[in-house]
Amino acid sequence: MTKPAERILVWQWGRRGAGPRIAVDLADGLRRLPDTDVLLCLSDRAEILQSRNAPDAVVKVATYSSIQGLVGRLLTVPGLLHQLGRIVRDFCPDIAICAMPGPLDLLMTHVLRRAGVRIVVIVHDAQPHPGDGYPFQAILQRRLIRQADQIVTFSRHVADRLATGPDAVGCPVVALAHPPFIGEAAAPPFAHEGAPRILMFGRLLPYKGLDLLAEALPHVRREFECRVVGQGPESPELGRLATLAQVRVENRWVAEDELPRLIAWADIVVLPYREASQSGVGAMAIASGRYVVATRVGGLVEQFSDDAQAVLCAPEPVAIARALENILDAPPPVRPQVDSGQEWENLARDILASREMS
Repeated sequence: MTKPAERILVWQWGRRGAGPRIAVDLADGLRRLPDTDVLLCLSDRAEILQSRNAPDAVVKVATYSSIQGLVGRLLTVPGLLHQLGRIVRDFCPDIAICAMPGPLDLLMTHVLRRAGVRIVVIVHDAQPHPGDGYPFQAILQRRLIRQADQIVTFSRHVADRLATGPDAVGCPVVALAHPPFIGEAAAPPFAHEGAPRILMFGRLLPYKGLDLLAEALPHVRREFECRVVGQGPESPELGRLATLAQVRVENRWVAEDELPRLIAWADIVVLPYREASQSGVGAMAIASGRYVVATRVGGLVEQFSDDAQAVLCAPEPVAIARALENILDAPPPVRPQVDSGQEWENLARDILASREMS
């Protein structure tokens, strides 16, 4: 008798950034597995829907684009619950995976619980980083965790903090590696033969170590070109970086389709963080054949400690400068380009396997 396909719902209702990207790549990874039927549910405002990597099949849910929009959307909760109920009844999932927590997820878990569907939540941070996230994020995430049948994290660092906290008591927590976002082929580092290129990319917030980078770069005793790219509030640290002769600060949102080209521009991606759970940017950099300099904090240690393309250092300016110089003076071998699709398939398989063992 033929085994029926396992029906898996993947949802994430963020508008921009890593959340929708993770949902799309995870859904693709699940579809590569035998005997699976996957339904992807995204916000109708998700930027990825307009990109060249737009998913072929997706159910869209109307969300919001501002705090005021969120308040307005909450006023229409009965209609949204009706829509979510219809989605769940029509698809009849065996398991539902939240790719990254958001403000409206408790409505989905309410519907899933009533339908008896097993819920898996991918938790990226045990606590929001300073200045990151949205109002009440920590409270909503704790409540979401209590609704989950299983928690997946992308680092043991986050898993340990959740497992020792009060919210995941009795809920299995499994740590799996962060696969790289699917990018595009890039020339090897330094192939351009110009000045070495250093890139810092991501949310431009204090915990990312902007001050450490501003102090470190003047200590690098080599010619280089550095771009600091991402979106964040104006700050003294960004102002100081902008005054450095070899640095260009680009305080802006990076569109979905630009990200692979941005990573490919760099020879070295620097992560001078003061704290970190893990790094999706770092995973993409390694997969794209870039070198990585990362501070020895949080989940970055386990993510990069066994990778020859990465150099870990203390979260101190001189240590960051020396790590950059070490790569510039003696670049280590670059491993063959990673099959990103295969990595997401492996993650999908591991999520389903860990559920069976829990």
